[in-house]
Amino acid sequence: MKMAGSPVYGTPLSMLEDVQLMANMGLEAYRFSISWSRLIPDGRGPINPKGLLFYNNLINELIRHGIQPHVTLHHWDIPQILDDEYGGWVSRRIVKDFTAYAHVCFREFGDRVKYWTTVNEGNVFAMFGYDLGLLPPQRCSSAIGKCSRGNSSTEPYLAAHHMLLAHASAARLYRKKFQGLQHGFIGFSLLGFGLVPQTNTSEDIIATQRAHDFLMGWFLNPLTYGDYPDIIKKNAGSRLPLFTKKESNMVKASIDFLGINFYYTFYIKNSLESLQMKERDYMADIAAKIPITTWSLQGVLDSLTNNYGNIPIYIHENGQKTARNSSLDDWTRVKYLNAYIGSLLDILRTGSNVRGYFVWSLLDGLELFNGYEASFGLYYIDLNDPSLKRQPKLSAEWYSSFLNKRTLNPKFTMEIKKNTALLSQAPLMHNAT
Repeated sequence: MKMAGSPVYGTPLSMLEDVQLMANMGLEAYRFSISWSRLIPDGRGPINPKGLLFYNNLINELIRHGIQPHVTLHHWDIPQILDDEYGGWVSRRIVKDFTAYAHVCFREFGDRVKYWTTVNEGNVFAMFGYDLGLLPPQRCSSAIGKCSRGNSSTEPYLAAHHMLLAHASAARLYRKKFQGLQHGFIGFSLLGFGLVPQTNTSEDIIATQRAHDFLMGWFLNPLTYGDYPDIIKKNAGSRLPLFTKKESNMVKASIDFLGINFYYTFYIKNSLESLQMKERDYMADIAAKIPITTWSLQGVLDSLTNNYGNIPIYIHENGQKTARNSSLDDWTRVKYLNAYIGSLLDILRTGSNVRGYFVWSLLDGLELFNGYEASFGLYYIDLNDPSLKRQPKLSAEWYSSFLNKRTLNPKFTMEIKKNTALLSQAPLMHNAT
């Protein structure tokens, strides 16, 4: 995967401009990730003073404008030296290094940052980075994808296991040394899978529960109960690392909140024949076919409450993909956001414990699945313009109106219906980063 990010994203000058955009829009919170490589280039040891200054300036600028920072510690990049030295997340050694990195972040930024997410979309990172090889670090078996290294049968489970241990270790450190003084919260983020049986047959209903256990319970069962679901233990067998009693107690109840990134609903069809494969990867272990459609945020939230209790939830990502060079009049995105936020408001009225919602994303950026071809942003950036001027789309105006008036605008709602009458006949495109 060869992609280069724009040199202007994340510069001190653009940072000031972007925070001003947030303030003008009426944002109360902004979610961003710290790059381990930018802060501690060698993975451990000396801190990069320029990296430290950049994040301090960003956090201070957000606070100055009354915007609450929500910080993610790992959004799929680690210092190259750790990957070269021991393979990154496939090695247990990363637990100690990640905890030391988290300690630096808590110490340097925790007086102003109250919301910490250790890992972004751990389930997606393990699946696509270590089974299918479609995301960095692009590890997979040769029979699965075009990877130069990896083992799709074992490494997804190893990476997930070490993410959970690293999270739990960082959370224990935070609670013991920092939380009492800084009064913050620590959590974990997953891609939320809305799962619906394709038919009412018992086979598809059982397959749906199995898919839930693999896609969500893989992380949430340990974080809630201290161990993996029984079906994962059964299907993965000796390929699944196990927790010691001490580790189980450390992982259990180690989140103050859960971050959910929501884009899809999946219709599940039983596929037990995949269990007959001689060599199985993680996806084959699920033993289900998983086509994608849209909708039902309420379904995934209800499922989380029913299975894991009334834990505080933040919708960390929700948004719509369009072509990058499409019109600034992005009516389909407005329609999408209007529908999802309207649904979320209905859910809140029923007593849901959702504490916050973040649109993905403020700006058009580099998407790991689509590069610069896809657009999720409320603001358009012309990459051919040397100044990389931020241009507000209609969705930016709509979202600002919603934030400032605290209600869905009836005028916009009528216009949405009028301008998307034809578009509504086609399915909306969605993707996660």
